[in-house]
Amino acid sequence: MAEKVWFITGASRGFGREWAIAALERGDKVAATARDISTLDDLVDKYGDLLLPLKLDVTDYDADFAAVAEAHAHFGRLDVVVNNAGYGQFGFIEELTQEEARAQIETNLFGALWVTQAALPFFREQGSGHLLQVSSIGGITAFQNIGIYNASKWALEGFSQSLAAEVGPFGVHVTLIEPGGFSTDWGGSSALHSTELPDYADAHAAAAASRAARYSSPGNPSATSDVILAIVDADEPPLRIFLGETPLATAKADYASRIAEWEKWQHLSSAAQG
Repeated sequence: MAEKVWFITGASRGFGREWAIAALERGDKVAATARDISTLDDLVDKYGDLLLPLKLDVTDYDADFAAVAEAHAHFGRLDVVVNNAGYGQFGFIEELTQEEARAQIETNLFGALWVTQAALPFFREQGSGHLLQVSSIGGITAFQNIGIYNASKWALEGFSQSLAAEVGPFGVHVTLIEPGGFSTDWGGSSALHSTELPDYADAHAAAAASRAARYSSPGNPSATSDVILAIVDADEPPLRIFLGETPLATAKADYASRIAEWEKWQHLSSAAQG
């Protein structure tokens, strides 16, 4: 495969770091962003000029465009842009503050949108490019206690599916990466938590038990690297792909339930036609 140039947000840890290393290990070049670029010092020491560390908070619109432009100017092209930066906001819907809800959407949705918009002119001009949008199993279904996170990922899924149809004629691919539970710090140090309301105490306990059951055997993030490389090397990559064994069963159960409910109430749906 020809050498590729990557732009990866949220590369300081988790999937972003693993995929940056995988790309660098095979000789690709990577512009890696982080809010604290000192977290990338060890990678700079190891990979040298193959890595361009960039300080970036993806909620900063102007900085997103500047960072993408700097990466393109530095390496001369962009082939793969990975919108990985994000975090989980825990809290029942009634518990969320305005600031918590807005911050979740600003990072997980608008951060990805701005980086996407910044990359597209370069992709269109060269007639190629691949956007990897890091979504979640929570981007196609929903769970208690992460409703605003689900909302951010459902929105990411919506604009990315529309985008795929819009930019396909330019030779640009879009892939939504939908992981299940993995041993990252998504639910740990990087997560934020709303103040719990006492009336939801029992529901919180049930939600925690359900989450523990879902993620009883979390995946190994490093095992995803070869999968991501295979996706970006594919001539016709998928629009959506799960990471892990469990998401497919979850999706099937959810979608079967939706179809059954839609069919049950179709007599009223048809009546609404007039």
